[in-house]
Amino acid sequence: MPLDPLPAWAVARQRVIGEQIRAARRAAGLSQILLGEAIGRDHKTVHRYETALTSPPLMELILIAHAVGVSLPDLVR
Repeated sequence: MPLDPLPAWAVARQRVIGEQIRAARRAAGLSQILLGEAIGRDHKTVHRYETALTSPPLMELILIAHAVGVSLPDLVR
């Protein structure tokens, strides 16, 4: 059962993970469009993850980590 609203620490952590996704994407030289294509989503979804408007599911985090060439723990650390 999800918490509604989420605790402040969880929202802050979601923002940090979004920033880490953006940094890893840029370090890999990928645009939001290219990353979206690599994970089977559109660039708007990638934007929502990076700006913490939505949370990526675990499988998409795995796909993102693979696409940008980092381990999952490093991506969400």
